[in-house]
Amino acid sequence: MLAQQLAALRAGRSPSVDYRWVPLEATSPHVQLAVVAAEDQKFPHHYGFDLAAIGDALDAAEGGARLRGASTITQQVAKNLFLWSGRSWLRKGLEAWLTLWIEALWPKRRILEVYLNVAELGPGVFGVEAASRRAFGRPAAALGPREAALLAAALPSPRTRNPAAPSRRLLARAARVEAAMRRLGPSWLRPLAAR
Repeated sequence: MLAQQLAALRAGRSPSVDYRWVPLEATSPHVQLAVVAAEDQKFPHHYGFDLAAIGDALDAAEGGARLRGASTITQQVAKNLFLWSGRSWLRKGLEAWLTLWIEALWPKRRILEVYLNVAELGPGVFGVEAASRRAFGRPAAALGPREAALLAAALPSPRTRNPAAPSRRLLARAARVEAAMRRLGPSWLRPLAAR
């Protein structure tokens, strides 16, 4: 948020950020499940790192494939809350260190709550409450599975994907997110209550 505001000021524009914090209980369980289904299906069970996904990403990169992310929700919280965007070994190292501390000090419910409130979900739109109101005209607590999947499907590229006017590609990704939500089921997030 701060980086976007500073960039706007440097460009001579008025900084504009739409951000509204809501507690986890004020978000639809569909939104919680959609984000986990789209971004980090092992979230309830890992300790900050998905080693299999990291290994797969490294293997793919060594094979000449385009570099893809393997960050968990916890790693994204570390980056979004404390660090800067961009790719560097320094940032990744700091992110790993912060991830360890976040996992040690915060329960999973808190990590998910912070992620849902700091993730960028559109140009200058941060958190599911602001995104839900902007895209669908209602609070995040009122979203059903389809709308939740559309929001989560925008996460990899929130500045170019618009859940309010989804492209064919975004609709296809949202359909995959919905299928993953059905496969995981609402009970998938129950372990969060214990951690």
